[in-house]
Amino acid sequence: MAEKKNFIQGRIKGAMIAFKGAYLFIRTEASAKVQFSLVLLFIAAGFYMDISREEWIWQIIAAAMVLTTEAMNTAIEKICDFVHEDYHERIGFIKDISSGAVWFAAMGAVAILAMIYLPKI
Repeated sequence: MAEKKNFIQGRIKGAMIAFKGAYLFIRTEASAKVQFSLVLLFIAAGFYMDISREEWIWQIIAAAMVLTTEAMNTAIEKICDFVHEDYHERIGFIKDISSGAVWFAAMGAVAILAMIYLPKI
């Protein structure tokens, strides 16, 4: 029984750490604040325009995709800055590619949101 309790406690602790990370990301990163605000705006728009269950699913996937890639981009940039504080061509290349991943996610989200909302406007 102690093993099961430790497993559950470990999962709860892991969830708390993950929540803390998400909170710190949104609280400290300007891009995260903007993107999270846009997510809230589109949630409000979804309720206002009474989007379908399937449209909610796609909207949630789009929001998660953008926030996740932005968080990963931020983590990669923080690691790069920790490893090499000064500008370095290879570090810049890594950061650019990481930022490009956010661009791909954002463009996918824009396409999804356009398919949901443009027909309703």
